[in-house]
Amino acid sequence: MASEALIDSNLNDLQLLNRGKVRDVYATADPNLLLFVATDRISAYDVILRNGVPEKGKVLTRISLFWFDKLKHVIPTHFVTANIDEMPEEVRKYKDILEGRAMLVKRAKVVPLEAIVRGYLAGSGWAEYKKSGTVHGIPLPPGMVESQKLPEPLFTPSTKAEQGEHDENISPEEAASIVGQELYSKIERAALQLYKEAADFALTKGLILADTKFEFGLIPAADGSGEELILVDELLTPDSSRYWPAASYAPGGPQPSFDKQYLRDWLTQVGFRKGLESGPEGQGWVMDQSVVEGTRKRYLEALEMLTGSGF
Repeated sequence: MASEALIDSNLNDLQLLNRGKVRDVYATADPNLLLFVATDRISAYDVILRNGVPEKGKVLTRISLFWFDKLKHVIPTHFVTANIDEMPEEVRKYKDILEGRAMLVKRAKVVPLEAIVRGYLAGSGWAEYKKSGTVHGIPLPPGMVESQKLPEPLFTPSTKAEQGEHDENISPEEAASIVGQELYSKIERAALQLYKEAADFALTKGLILADTKFEFGLIPAADGSGEELILVDELLTPDSSRYWPAASYAPGGPQPSFDKQYLRDWLTQVGFRKGLESGPEGQGWVMDQSVVEGTRKRYLEALEMLTGSGF
């Protein structure tokens, strides 16, 4: 097993702005730049497990950097550098902690939508389809089966909940009413193009990208003409995406995956349900060591298949 998991980054001389499910976000001396630190925390069903997965943050960072570079022609991103030596002086002193798991990014006003694109019928989309024949209120052909490829990828937004709360699937009309039709349309176009190009590439590496979640932000446009839409947060990692091995793909049931479904399944098996987010005894949920190792193995395999290199 790798080194001990980094649960909290604790960079005491930097101002911590937010501790999310995975990332710790710090201010820097530059008011326009933030430091994103990918810890080894992991969450499922919007619940953060008490123990982490060693080196998971480094895997997420490596995969995000890979996709930021490959898809940079689609839409600008918040990424500035992952080289600690190029970061502000107050950040460089923590190089030992940050190496491989930190990104300097542009500060952006985050759009309050989870931009989900689905290429296959799985997860909450499959659950809704079984009940109503729709996904996010969008009608689909009758008689589809679990994990079946959709006729066309669907942009299916959800609300962006506060930590500890649950995101809620919403219709395109509801999403447009939240952010405005013009911004909604820009996000939809960008998200669908990002998904299609990523899915096509992943397939050449033996992976099906079943669905994924993007996040977008707004920054002042360089020409002073208003605000520019950019891609923020992580990109196409196993935390935010459902990857399946193409070689064993068989619609009609759940697929083996390189994402958090393995952890979700374990949580369900040991008794997790809505209302038990704080654990059966109120002390949170702790992964069995076998689940830690199994999750780490799946994330590393996804990294190696996508990029051709591991650690």
